Amino acid sequence: MISRFLLLLCLAMVASVTVVLPAHSQANLETLFAEIEPDVIEWRRDFHQNPELSNREFRTAGIVAEHLRGLGLEVQTEVAHTGVVGILRGAHPGPLVALRADMDALPIKERVDVPFKSEVVSVYRGEEVPVMHACGHDTHVAMLMGAAEILAGMQDELHGSIKFVFQPAEEGPPPGEEGGAELMVKEGVMDDVDAVFGLHINAGTYVGQISYRPRGMMAAVDDFRIVLNGKQAHGSAPWLGIDPIVTAAQVVNNLQTIVSRNLELTEAAAVVTVGSIHGGVRSNIIPEDLEMLGTIRTFDVEMRETLHRRFREIVNHTAASNGATADIQLPYSAHYPVTYNDPDLTASMLPTLERIAGTENVKLINAVTGAEDFSYFAREVPGLYVFVGGKPHDLNPDESVSHHTPDFYIDEDGMQLGLKAYVSLALDYMAMANGR
Repeated sequence: MISRFLLLLCLAMVASVTVVLPAHSQANLETLFAEIEPDVIEWRRDFHQNPELSNREFRTAGIVAEHLRGLGLEVQTEVAHTGVVGILRGAHPGPLVALRADMDALPIKERVDVPFKSEVVSVYRGEEVPVMHACGHDTHVAMLMGAAEILAGMQDELHGSIKFVFQPAEEGPPPGEEGGAELMVKEGVMDDVDAVFGLHINAGTYVGQISYRPRGMMAAVDDFRIVLNGKQAHGSAPWLGIDPIVTAAQVVNNLQTIVSRNLELTEAAAVVTVGSIHGGVRSNIIPEDLEMLGTIRTFDVEMRETLHRRFREIVNHTAASNGATADIQLPYSAHYPVTYNDPDLTASMLPTLERIAGTENVKLINAVTGAEDFSYFAREVPGLYVFVGGKPHDLNPDESVSHHTPDFYIDEDGMQLGLKAYVSLALDYMAMANGR
């Protein structure tokens, strides 16, 4: 592995210089992108129609592994349960670059009327649920498969090697299981890697645009589970019981005071959201207990510690004030650090982004309260994570459809820029690291 300090120093020295790619690739890359685009779209539609939940991406992983083997790559399967890693060793010495795509879908029923609409039903937390690629991970897999095919065809020209990381469980492993980027790091996926690049298609960014931010790009996340324990009673005689539903209502309201009254929001943003409440079976029965699930987002370590402390105090004290008790799991199943873009690497690769998208289409953005477990990879080695536009140009700014919703939609024209980003970031990084 090349010294990361020397690599970043070299990148900083040549960042302002136009990178000269090998003659073959310089002349033919645009043609290669255009030629493989129909395959990328076809792969994406297949994955979209056959989505799989976190740690259950068996079919997706099988297709990816078969594709990478067909390209002559060294392939590892069952990495972090269902992950796939392919290694392309260039003909010449140089750095090892990792390119990452996530594979999992979400328990959401699709409402978008497309020919490849998902009708898949699976099991999540013991219940049958519809499954949908409602965040665009299907596009990421297809784009990285296309990038692998293009780069494999340039193996004789590569001054370095590329590790293609197809990651499961970015949305968080099922309760009681390990998974995602954190487990991949534990299993050594980032060993000997010099830099890692990732991207996410974005329904709120127009096709043809790339958005980025150095340092903290996305928030740290901790999910939580609260079980409120009361006393069951007839709904007509609430004084005979302890009502966990009334307690839950007070907990939801009281938790919102943490951000508004306990955190210095001029320093950084923070969010507390309760996303699920399950309790009771009939209108005339006060239940014995109730479950609440939610998420916490922070950008600052000290603010995170304060939020966690106040969270526990408020839940426990609110429960006690109603005669109930609370069992708190924080974090519950997901706990990602801040997604951090190495500032030197970001500055060095910015000319690449501007070249493939056009300077006017590369946007510096504010930090995003969404979270990404790409953060685990970028905590091990210098990393860069960007958003690639997937919003149709005929939509107004206020017509964007949110990720993680039944109406999530991506314009497939946006995938070619993601494909270009994967390929170009890898090639330019290797060229700069080798002083070319």
